[in-house]
Amino acid sequence: MSQRNTAVPEQLRTLDDARAMIEQGLCPIPPREILDKIAGKWAIQIVVAASEGPVRFTHLERLIEGISRRMLTLTLRNLERDGLLERTVYPTVPPKVEYQATPMALELYEAMLTLTNWSIKHSACVAASRQRYDTRQEAVAL
Repeated sequence: MSQRNTAVPEQLRTLDDARAMIEQGLCPIPPREILDKIAGKWAIQIVVAASEGPVRFTHLERLIEGISRRMLTLTLRNLERDGLLERTVYPTVPPKVEYQATPMALELYEAMLTLTNWSIKHSACVAASRQRYDTRQEAVAL
């Protein structure tokens, strides 16, 4: 198997830079696959909770409304596997397990905050656009 340079620049300047890296095979995992994993409703909530400091499984279970124990376990494993969470097991009886966001997850958290702030900033514009669209659609339907 050939070896190639898989170093990724700290920050891409343009979307074209990202596309070029993908085309050259410099991204070992397709970006879409990673985005699909981190965009799930459970993963986002877990990353946000773990970004505030170490968090225990039971606390996550109480904090994330509607998540089953199985789904929480699977999501935690996937986030740990992808390098977004660190799992620490303390040798106590019963065992104490904590999850903490890695530096990579903290960077993702900052990006999520940017996206959240954007949505807050533009929520009135989106609401107005929806209203205009719905009014036009109602007029066409009549």
